[in-house]
Amino acid sequence: MNFPANPPPVLRLNENAVSPFLLVCDHASKALPPGYGTLGLPENELARHIGWDIGAARVTARMAEVLNAPALFSGYSRLLIDYNRDTDDPTFICQVSDGTVVPANRDIGEAERKRRIDEFYVPYHAAVAEAMARLMQKVAAPSLISIHSFTPVMRGRPRPWHVGVLWNRDPRIAVPLMRHLAEEPGIVVGDNEPYSGRDNVGRTMNAHGGALGLPHVLVEARQDLVGDEAGAIAWGDRLAGALTRIEAEQGPFKIEHY
Repeated sequence: MNFPANPPPVLRLNENAVSPFLLVCDHASKALPPGYGTLGLPENELARHIGWDIGAARVTARMAEVLNAPALFSGYSRLLIDYNRDTDDPTFICQVSDGTVVPANRDIGEAERKRRIDEFYVPYHAAVAEAMARLMQKVAAPSLISIHSFTPVMRGRPRPWHVGVLWNRDPRIAVPLMRHLAEEPGIVVGDNEPYSGRDNVGRTMNAHGGALGLPHVLVEARQDLVGDEAGAIAWGDRLAGALTRIEAEQGPFKIEHY
């Protein structure tokens, strides 16, 4: 996925594809809009995991290619605004991330907060809602698949999982996905690890999947496995293959509220 120098708040791939899956990547980009500079940070900080989910956009793009599925990507860094948080979440506009203070996010004031919501957050979620509504005209109950990535080490603690599957109450995608991934030798799968879908970390899948009674899941791939082209493609293929098998086994899904 190649991002333009000054991307819009949301980018689309395979916009008109008809698929049982809608893919979203909430932390796809480390870019910042004109006028925001680097939020007072050195460039190397923006390139770290605090600025974006390393490798997630490429994994998502590969899945969209293999599945012929529509995909949406956030245009800007999670440090500007976190598309995967509710607006009242204290980390929605993060002042400190993994020990790094974000100078431009301190004491921003209500006017700047509202500007970021109106100009970046609202357009992204409106685009996801529109894409899902368009897909539901063709597919009774599409699945919302949210792709993220996580660091191999956090606060000095190694993370043993190769991939994490985050979910809350709806097991339709999550449970068989964990089973299919774990069937591959050497793959360690986290069930709500290293984060939990039962915590407030899945705004997009909850709002555009769970709230509509649609199957949904959030997948976290470990960044050292997807940080280069070959790794991202391999994991994109692996996840797309597992989803294809799930759809063949269980689909077509119906709208169900859990």
